Amino acid sequence: MPKRILQGKVVSDKGDKTVVVLIERKITHPVYGKIMRRSKKYHAHDEGNVIKEGDEVRIQECAPLSKLKTFKVLEKVG
Repeated sequence: MPKRILQGKVVSDKGDKTVVVLIERKITHPVYGKIMRRSKKYHAHDEGNVIKEGDEVRIQECAPLSKLKTFKVLEKVG
């Protein structure tokens, strides 16, 4: 099964070697057709503590690293 790769904005870098990434996606309402925004936060592993709050990053799914972390940071975008 391929690993998911998501892109989002870092909203917190307070944890040691951990960043919280906000992923936003747009969906269409099944009945009314209105476009709605849905968001979810993922905890991701940042080995070097180089990613800062406000950065745009790409994260990849991996084996569980802790209770909440199942993603790791691939790269900083832009």
